[in-house]
Amino acid sequence: MVDWNLAVATATRLVRPGPDISREEARAVVAELRRHAKASEEHVREFTRMIPEGTEPEDTPVLVVDRPGWIKANVAGFRELLKPLLAKMEGRRSGGPGGAVLGAVGGKVTGVELGMLLSFLASRVLGQYETFAPATRELPASANGGGRLLLVAPNIVHVERELDVDPHDFRLWVALHEETHRTQFTGVPWLRDHLQGEIQTFLDETDVDPMTFLERLREAAQSLSGGRPEGEQGESGSRSLVDIVQTPAQREVLGRLTAVMSLLEGHADYVMDGVGPGVVGSVSEIREKFQQRRAQGAGRLDQALRKLLGLDAKLRQYKDGEKFVRSVVDEVGMDGFNRVWTSPNTLPTKAEIARPADWVARVHRKAES
Repeated sequence: MVDWNLAVATATRLVRPGPDISREEARAVVAELRRHAKASEEHVREFTRMIPEGTEPEDTPVLVVDRPGWIKANVAGFRELLKPLLAKMEGRRSGGPGGAVLGAVGGKVTGVELGMLLSFLASRVLGQYETFAPATRELPASANGGGRLLLVAPNIVHVERELDVDPHDFRLWVALHEETHRTQFTGVPWLRDHLQGEIQTFLDETDVDPMTFLERLREAAQSLSGGRPEGEQGESGSRSLVDIVQTPAQREVLGRLTAVMSLLEGHADYVMDGVGPGVVGSVSEIREKFQQRRAQGAGRLDQALRKLLGLDAKLRQYKDGEKFVRSVVDEVGMDGFNRVWTSPNTLPTKAEIARPADWVARVHRKAES
C-alpha cells in the first residue's frame, strides 16, 4: 500500500530548505537545545510535582534533528503504528473490484503522495515526543520502547527569527513544552499502553475503502503541488484525513482520544507558561507573539491543507486543553489536578474538557463523599 522508502525520499527532496545559518551557528543551536532539554527536566518536575516511575526522562533520548531527520523519524513511527490498518486495506485491495487499478497505482504513487504531505509538515513542527517510536540505527529510542524527544532545530530558528524574540529564551520555552510531554509519559507508567490501546482499537474498527484513502491522499498532494486551484472544494473538501477512517462505532473511541490529546497538549502549554516567568525572561512577549502567529493563520492554500490534515483540530486541542488545566488547578490546586493521572478512569472526557467543573465534581466530589 505504501512505499515507505519512497515517501522518505520524496519528502526529503521536496521539503523547504531551513533558514540561512552558518555551520558554527548551527552547532551552537544544537548544543543549546540539548542543554535546555536537560535543564527543563528539573523545572518541569518541580512545577508539575510529577515524579517519573520506572522510566526516567534521561532514559528516553533527546534528538536535535533537521527537517529530513524529522521525516525519517515520523515515517518509522507511522509505519509501525499503521501496520494493522494497512494490512487490512491490503487484503481488501487484493479481493475488491478496484484491485487491478490499485495494483497498477501501487505503493510507489502512494509513497510519493505521502512524501508530499510530510514535506509540508516537516517545516512546521518545532518539537515532538514520539511515544511509539521504534529504534533505528540513526534514531535511537529508549531501551524499553518508551519513546524519544525530537527538537527540530531549523524550525525553531525559523520561528524565533520570524517572531523577532530572544532566541535563547524561545529555545528554552519550546524545550519546556516538549519536556512536559516526556514527563507525562515517564511519570504516568500506564499512559503509553492506554493511548496505544485506544489507537489500535480505532484502527481495528476502521473499514475504509482503499480507493477512498488513496483519493484523499491524492487530493491533499494535488493541493500542495498546486494541481488543485486554491479555494476549490470537492464533496469531501470540508473534511480531514481523519474523517475517512471513522465509522459510527469509532466515534466513542475518537472522542476519548481527542480528550486525552487535548489534556496532554493543554497541560504542556500550561506548564511552559507557568515555568516561564521564573526561567524565561521574555516569556510574556514570546507567548503574545506566538499566539498572534497562530491566530493570523496563513494563505488559503495553507489553510486548506491544515483543514485536510486535521491541524486546525490540533490547534483547538492546545487552547481547550490549556483552559481545562488552568481551571482545574485554580479550583483544586496542582495536587488536585494530578489526580487526572491516577488511572484511565480519571482522564477527562471530551465533554469534561469543555466543562472542567464536571471533571472536578466527578473525580473529587465523588471521592470525598
